[in-house]
Amino acid sequence: MMNTRRVDKNDTKKVFLKLGTCSRTFFYLLNREFGHQMALEERAADPLAGGVLQKGHQCGMLWGASLAVGAASFRRCNDHDQAISVAVSTTQHLLESFSNRTNTVNCRTITDTDFSKKWEMLKYILFKAKYCFNLAEKWAPEAIEAAKEGLSLEQVLSKKPISCASEVVQKMGASNEEMVMVSGFAGGLGLGGNACGALSAAIWMNTLSWSKEYPKKSALSNPKAKKTFKVFSAETNSEIICHKICGKHFKNLDDHSEFLKKGGCKKLINVLANA
Repeated sequence: MMNTRRVDKNDTKKVFLKLGTCSRTFFYLLNREFGHQMALEERAADPLAGGVLQKGHQCGMLWGASLAVGAASFRRCNDHDQAISVAVSTTQHLLESFSNRTNTVNCRTITDTDFSKKWEMLKYILFKAKYCFNLAEKWAPEAIEAAKEGLSLEQVLSKKPISCASEVVQKMGASNEEMVMVSGFAGGLGLGGNACGALSAAIWMNTLSWSKEYPKKSALSNPKAKKTFKVFSAETNSEIICHKICGKHFKNLDDHSEFLKKGGCKKLINVLANA
């Protein structure tokens, strides 16, 4: 069992209410825990809420937390490759912790809500939102402990690690820090094989640039994010699940890296980068 006693102040619900999305909330909470503030980058995580543009895939808490541990990995590791490896493995720790709490990683399973339907959205706001607030409060200290545990583990690299998410944002002009921040999205978030990590990375990167242009507007449903998803859907025939797009589940980061080295998802990565 994870020790959560070190977390002596839990204002998660207050933060969640203020920031408005689960993805941004957990990016903020973990950044705060690690003594770092990234207000603009946190705001750009808004579209990942509700399971990526409210499509019901991996919970936004996971996407936001993964961005935070990616940022922490970049600051803690002197070597770029090491930082990517740490970010991916720590994201896996987060996934395991979240699954232990909820028995799923998917937003729609947790909320039993299709956010694309106005009536279901209204029912969620009126009757179900409190469940997400309670879940956030319960998982926050566990997420922090999982993140710390993952970040503390020594990584032995047998091959140069490559993350599909990092490759996408690099082509979009990302800094080394931004590349590491999204690297945990690899292979459907922590190599989980679920909703495409390269898609989420491109959405985040495009939202980041949009947020700089429109600092006072909500980033939740910005047009750049919607365009990215539209282009992605056209390329994949509306398939969003990583293992279905790739035709395989990845055993580990080496397996994922080898897949990309051999040209796997090359066209999709280029399409996303230019969306």
